[in-house]
Amino acid sequence: MQHVWLPYTQMRTARQPLEAVSTQGSLIRLKDGRELIDGIASWWTACHGYNHPHIQAALRDQLEKMPHVMFGGLVHEPALRLAERLAQKTPGDLNHVFFVDSGSVAVEVAMKMAVQYWLNRGERGRAKMVSFRYGYHGDTMACMSVCDPDESMHSLFKDYLPKQILAELPVDPASEQTFDDLLARNRNQIAAVLIEPLVQGAGGMKFHSPEVLRRVAQVCARHGVLLIADEIFVGFGRTGTLFACEQAGVTPDILCLGKGLTGGALSLAATLARPHVYHAFLADDPARALMHGPTFMANPLACAAANASLDLFETEPRLSQVAAIETQLREGLAPCAQIRGVLDVRVKGAIGVVQCATLGDTAALRATFAEKGFWIRPFADIVYLTPAFTIGKDQLAALTTAICETLPEWLSRS
Repeated sequence: MQHVWLPYTQMRTARQPLEAVSTQGSLIRLKDGRELIDGIASWWTACHGYNHPHIQAALRDQLEKMPHVMFGGLVHEPALRLAERLAQKTPGDLNHVFFVDSGSVAVEVAMKMAVQYWLNRGERGRAKMVSFRYGYHGDTMACMSVCDPDESMHSLFKDYLPKQILAELPVDPASEQTFDDLLARNRNQIAAVLIEPLVQGAGGMKFHSPEVLRRVAQVCARHGVLLIADEIFVGFGRTGTLFACEQAGVTPDILCLGKGLTGGALSLAATLARPHVYHAFLADDPARALMHGPTFMANPLACAAANASLDLFETEPRLSQVAAIETQLREGLAPCAQIRGVLDVRVKGAIGVVQCATLGDTAALRATFAEKGFWIRPFADIVYLTPAFTIGKDQLAALTTAICETLPEWLSRS
């Protein structure tokens, strides 16, 4: 541990982290011989469980052929096939795929794309982003600027970051009018509106209805503002449909994907654009091209994993598994609503959330769950589950029981 700097961790007071040595299905095996049932699928990525044989075989095959080649001036079959499949599977006409290597960069590219879209059309000054309270879009610089400046983990940097426009979600006609007025007043400054469809993830697992997403899309269309959907967390079945936007019948102008894209095997993300966005970059002038290109963009190994992951969505019953998980989470977490100190219990797809008045030391609570054999990572005021879609019923029941049995004593001390 002398040389490792851990994420989101105060290293002076950090507990000794657990050392994982192998994974399988929904299990994490530790160096000390224990096994943990993983309730969060490694930050929501391992949607097919760990070490799925189909993804493993695709990786081995691609590793022998070509683990990497630059994507500047060269292309390769895994990326070409993946781009075509993503264009076919995503809502509407999101036909143009720009590959990147992480979710944060996918959002950075989407924002850059939106700003340059207006510049290429001859409209200067449209460089502001509108995002929503409790939103979270990543840890890189531009992404931090569109996270909630007060409620997110990036509030420390609010005086350093570019100033964006923070809005409330239009949850009813009154707040829709407020949102409409905001876009009307600032239309000439706004490049795009950025939203996490249906569930705001790291901002507190806060849910909103498909109708709210439709309202956002309609107001954006009314004022000629681009809509960016950040589906890095909610995409690939997590909310019950392959993409969350489907539930609202909305096709955003730009879509960000990541996390579950490779089934948790490797880091890969993508920013997809509709034709009218893409065509704004086509010109004889080289300066109108999108000047972005991560070194490991469209890494062949990662693309092979992503293609294998899409195979599994086509050949194995993932969405019906999500529906079954949703039912089991509702039943299994329902008793938490009766616990003193619990404010809300909510479930959407393969996402289960118990929100508390306060949780106190969440690292200590995480350690308590680990001692009982579970990998559950509470944060802020919530304990949540986002398991692999392939998790066994008994494993999921053990997770929900652990939460129901642990919280009463824990909250009585907080």
